[in-house]
Amino acid sequence: MKTVLVRPAPGNKTRAIVQVGSLRIPAVIGRSGRTSRKREGDGATPIAAMQLLSGFLRGDRLALPKTALPLRRVRPSMLWCDDPGHPNYNRLVRAPFKPSHEDMQREDALYDICLVLDWNITSRRRNAGSAIFFHLFDPDRPQTAGCIAVSRRNMLLILPHLRRGTVVRVL
Repeated sequence: MKTVLVRPAPGNKTRAIVQVGSLRIPAVIGRSGRTSRKREGDGATPIAAMQLLSGFLRGDRLALPKTALPLRRVRPSMLWCDDPGHPNYNRLVRAPFKPSHEDMQREDALYDICLVLDWNITSRRRNAGSAIFFHLFDPDRPQTAGCIAVSRRNMLLILPHLRRGTVVRVL
């Protein structure tokens, strides 16, 4: 699959429809909806075309799913720096790490499968937003902090169609 489309769902700024080929699945996006002017901490999903780079998997909770996308097993020491003032901004870092960060081995299931989108990674700019992932959705949270999220069942359904370089286009 070359392109995955993420279209806004009518009537709710935090809902979207992810289209993978002929498949259309419900998704949630950022609490602030979508934006073409993404900033760190704004809670919005960037309107952009972002390549899939790789992903993370909670191997203690899930077997390796069928996919051509490179997936790394998450370790307790894996963190993602979201401090715009730090040299490792928007990068995977190792614990212990004091600056602001995301824990990649979360207690909840959101990052049990977590795909890394190339938003502000290959060409970083401070405060332009970090940790834009394509991950699992929590039915108790009707939005994300800016990521795209789908159910575990649907993620497992679309993973075989994804590979490094697949473009996720948020419209």
